[in-house]
Amino acid sequence: MPTLTDLTVANGEKLAWGRRTYVMGIINVTPDSFSGDGLGADIPAMVAQARRFEAEGADLLDVGAESTRPGSAPVDAQEELRRLLPALEAIAAQVRLPISVDTYKAEVARRALQAGACIINDVWGLKADPALAQVAAEAGAPLILMHNQPTRQYQDLLPDIFASLNHSVAQARRAGVAQENIILDPGIGFGKTPEHNLEVLRRLPEFKALGYPLLVGASRKSTIGLVLDLPVDQRVEGTAATVALAIAGGADMVRVHDVRQMVRVCRMSDAILRGWRPASWGR
Repeated sequence: MPTLTDLTVANGEKLAWGRRTYVMGIINVTPDSFSGDGLGADIPAMVAQARRFEAEGADLLDVGAESTRPGSAPVDAQEELRRLLPALEAIAAQVRLPISVDTYKAEVARRALQAGACIINDVWGLKADPALAQVAAEAGAPLILMHNQPTRQYQDLLPDIFASLNHSVAQARRAGVAQENIILDPGIGFGKTPEHNLEVLRRLPEFKALGYPLLVGASRKSTIGLVLDLPVDQRVEGTAATVALAIAGGADMVRVHDVRQMVRVCRMSDAILRGWRPASWGR
């Protein structure tokens, strides 16, 4: 299993932190996604979406089979695997991009790695199932650790989030996950009020002091809907604003639903902020 910096992303490029912002396209293998894009059991539609995301410039794919929207019913590992494995196997056979599995269950992560995923994206940062760290360590798989908590109560927002993320990192490291295989996610929309979400986005530069690459996933989130008074299918411009400002704040990767549009936002932001240039520049 390769480390993060061994991964080949879009156009055969090796991942290199700081060169540009990497785009992770979301594929929801669920019937109840908050964003309305859950594909249920439609394997051909999943493959078509994965291939479209690849053509639109996504660098990675994130495949999940359990909704994390507020009020959604949890599913057990058996049901999650029933939904997930056929989708993963089909997508992995058709695209060349690295695939992340969006799960917080150790057994689901283990089986997903065998089915074609190479990254684990844990929305509970090892709080729900600490054994997931051992799965990542044994496989040598990169691990995304997101901040999440059951309540929206904080003594001091950012210090509390930092302490939680540092605890998740310490768990992962004790289990044997390599330092270079860890990515952190501040958890926009998870265990936070809309004001908390806006404050986290505004203060993203402070997260860089934690010393790990940063993934931001604000795509179509309810905070955007509240600010703009728009339904979930009309939040592309609001998402674009969060993506551009997250990049200015130091984000290394963004997790998005609208790949084509957000690849363009990332490229323009990277050209301004990071000196990125397309291969055709100057021709």
